[in-house]
Amino acid sequence: MPPPDRRGSAAPLPPVSVIIPARDAEETILEAIDSVLAQDYAGEVEVIVADGSDGPATAARVGSRPDVRLVANPARTAAAGLAAGLRAASGELVARCDAHTLLPPGYLRRAVETLQRTGAANVGGRLRPAGRTFFERAAGLAMTMRLGAGGARYRLGGPEGPVDTVPLGVYRRAALDAAGGFDAGLTRNQDYELNWRLRARGGTVWFDPALHVVYRPRAGVRRLAAQYYDWGRWKFVVLQRHPASLRVRQLAAPLLVLGLAASPPLAALSGRAAAGAALPAAWLLALALGSVAAGLRRREPAAILAPLALMTMHLSWGAGFLVSALRWVVRRLN
Repeated sequence: MPPPDRRGSAAPLPPVSVIIPARDAEETILEAIDSVLAQDYAGEVEVIVADGSDGPATAARVGSRPDVRLVANPARTAAAGLAAGLRAASGELVARCDAHTLLPPGYLRRAVETLQRTGAANVGGRLRPAGRTFFERAAGLAMTMRLGAGGARYRLGGPEGPVDTVPLGVYRRAALDAAGGFDAGLTRNQDYELNWRLRARGGTVWFDPALHVVYRPRAGVRRLAAQYYDWGRWKFVVLQRHPASLRVRQLAAPLLVLGLAASPPLAALSGRAAAGAALPAAWLLALALGSVAAGLRRREPAAILAPLALMTMHLSWGAGFLVSALRWVVRRLN
C-alpha cells in the first residue's frame, strides 16, 4: 500500500507583524519598508509604521505604500511607537524594524525557523553597521570593536545560544503580552529592559549569528554623542527598575569619565603631572592602537576617525549614566 500523500498538509507559517517606529524618517523610511516587503517569508506579513514625526513628511512617504498601515505615535518615542504598533498588530509573531535599519533577504524566514527550532521567546542576531559617509563608517567600525562594544555578542558576533539581549528581535506575541509588552515610558534601552522581563518569566532570548540587520550609524559627532548620552542615561533608569540586570562592563564608561575628571586634581595635589596624565594617556593610546589594528584587519580607511568615534561613545555614555545617577541621588535626598 503506498504511503499517504502529505503534500499541502504542512501547517501554515505563523503571521508576522513588523512594527517600524519612525520619527522624521522621511529619508530612510521607504528603504526600511521595502526591505520588509521584499522578504521571502511564505506566511502572512503585515507592516505597521508608528509615526511620531514633528512634520507630515514621513507620513506622506508611508502613505504612498498602500500595503503599509500607519498608526499615530503622539508620544514620539520609539518605545511608545512600538507599544502603539503592538496594539494594532494582529500577527502571532512580532518583529521590530527601525526606520534606519534594513532587513536583509531571508531575515524573517530564518528568524521564524529559529524561533520554532529553539522555543525561544525572542530571536535576534547581529547589528551590522553600514555607514555611507566617512564618519558613519568610522562610527560603525568603532561599534564593532571590543573597545566600543564591550562583550555584546550582537556587536562582535559569537556562538549561537541564549544571551541577555538582542537588538530589534522577532518575538512570540504570547510571550510579549505576558511580559507586559514594550514599556512606553522608556526613551532608550527598551529592548534590553523588555528582554530582561522576558527572561525573568522563564523565556529565552536567543542569539543566532546567521541573522543580522543592517544599521546606519549616526552622521556626525553631535548626533552620535546625543545617542550615546541617551543610552547611558536610560541605562541607569533601567537599572533602578531591575538592579540585578547590572553587568560589570556597564560601569566601565562611567568610571572612565570619573577617572578622567579626577586626573587634573590628582596632578595638582600630588605635584606630579605624570600622575594626572597616566589614565588619559593610557586611554588614548588604547583607542589609537585598537583603531589601527581594526582598520588594517578590515582594510577600512575610515579607521583614522575611529578614535574620535570611540571617545564620543565612551564619554557620552558615561556622562549620561552619571547625570542620571546624580539626579536619582538628588531626588532621594530631597
